[in-house]
Amino acid sequence: MITFAIALATSFTATVPVRQLAIRLDMLDWPGPRKVHSAPIPLLGGLGIYCGAVLAIVLSMDGQPRGQIFSILASATLLLIVGTLDDRGLLHHQIKLFVAMPLAALTLLATGVRVHVFSAIVVSGWVSGWVSGWGPALDAGLTLFWLVGVTAAFSILDHMDGLTSGIAAIASFFFALLAMIHGQVLVGTLATAVLGASLGFLYWNFNPAKIFMGDGGAMFLGFMLATLGAKLRLSGTSRFAWMVPVLVLAVPIFDTTLVSISRLRRGLVPFTSPGKDHTAHRLAKTGLGQRGAVLALYAVGALFGMMALLLGRVTLAKGNALVAVLGFAALIAVIGLELSPYERQAGSAR
Repeated sequence: MITFAIALATSFTATVPVRQLAIRLDMLDWPGPRKVHSAPIPLLGGLGIYCGAVLAIVLSMDGQPRGQIFSILASATLLLIVGTLDDRGLLHHQIKLFVAMPLAALTLLATGVRVHVFSAIVVSGWVSGWVSGWGPALDAGLTLFWLVGVTAAFSILDHMDGLTSGIAAIASFFFALLAMIHGQVLVGTLATAVLGASLGFLYWNFNPAKIFMGDGGAMFLGFMLATLGAKLRLSGTSRFAWMVPVLVLAVPIFDTTLVSISRLRRGLVPFTSPGKDHTAHRLAKTGLGQRGAVLALYAVGALFGMMALLLGRVTLAKGNALVAVLGFAALIAVIGLELSPYERQAGSAR
């Protein structure tokens, strides 16, 4: 509770001077054909989120592994700086995806942060020997893919007032709850700090937004949440433990999957062709409007978070059925949203 209170109060209060600083530095997000706002909005809000989360973590790290915490915060700081420079137009946009994100992920991997999916598979016969030999290497590769992928997903999720900060708050809440249930103090501390910082900023960022977090803030939140998913360990040996972080982060993962499929179908490069073709844009066009679309995605995020809580309690048969149902539902959702009306980017063939 103390960690949460520090993060919430710091983020809430720091956002005010950060907004004034953004205006003085002329760091504004101007309206355009690919934007949903009609007036210039100050950027740099990610600095307020960063101050809240980092201060809360530093003041709550007594007795916890300082080396790993330092590597997490150093990597997240790198992404905040690179994202802010990108917002300012001082860096090529591909540097964050192909240099900064992999470098941050490699830093965490070097300090022992990794997922345990392949190395935790219980099999028999020749498969067991193969997994025992290649499992750690495959886990390392999956860790890099997860950290970079989720960070990138949050980077492109930040396209509507209150969406990224709200989804981050919901996801970090469930990560904190899962960490407390399974006795993981460090994960719980990090998640609670992200929760407080996200909620403190959300007050200023919800529609109509007074400030945007910018790419620096989105990348910071995405990386912190990806780290929580990689570090989360469930007590017991549930075969579906790997699905828990995926469910908690279902909204950004689905949105990235949708726009990637949609843009590839239209001959566009997914991460270099921004436009109004995201899940929230399409939902808004169904009559929900911006607020309704964001609130609907909040509800989806909360629903999948509750499913993640229940996943460790289901039997093998029910778990298999759940995976099949979720996969089918995701496919139907992609098809339905792809057929719904949305604004296609210039140069699209359809």
